[in-house]
Amino acid sequence: MAELPSSIRKVIESFERLPGVGPKSAARLAFYLLATPKSFVEEFAQTILTMKATIKKCRQCFGVAEAEVCDICSDPKRNQRQICIVERALDVIAFERAGGFGGVYHVLGGVINPLDHVGPEDLTIEALLNRVEKLRQLEGVIEVVIATNPTMEGEATALYIKDQLNRRFGELVGKVIKITRIGSGLPMGADVEYADQATLSRALEGRREL
Repeated sequence: MAELPSSIRKVIESFERLPGVGPKSAARLAFYLLATPKSFVEEFAQTILTMKATIKKCRQCFGVAEAEVCDICSDPKRNQRQICIVERALDVIAFERAGGFGGVYHVLGGVINPLDHVGPEDLTIEALLNRVEKLRQLEGVIEVVIATNPTMEGEATALYIKDQLNRRFGELVGKVIKITRIGSGLPMGADVEYADQATLSRALEGRREL
């Protein structure tokens, strides 16, 4: 059987490295690009390169931003004392599309997962604690909304964060610092990224104290 030219094989192999793209889908994408005008492929490649060059992590929430601080964190209309903790930057987009949340976010960068060699030190949990510490010095109640996915790893991470907040702030938890968990709008094993707007809205409205 004749093999594909090496340049096509390399493109297919590159697409296969993307999440959710199997061999057949990778081949279709490669041949689609092969059939499109060169100008489209060049523009497509340049768009990706521009994204890599201009997008950075927000120094406050660790979400995506074009400046040092993202648009959400720098928005004076957002409630800075209401922090929604999510696993990935994509989850921020999902909640923003759902609407109804007027606070800010904190992106962990994943969840605690010993099987994948991901521990608490690999996430932005310490930065979260420092962020709450700064807010504690001001007047008013702080709400930490834990919105990790309802998976085993997500639940374990939520409990770890709660434990760390209790260790750092002691008796202030439950008084000055309120810890809540998003409600049952999300079934066990679901991902925030793929939830519809109504489900996310119910989850936020049904959050409970941990």
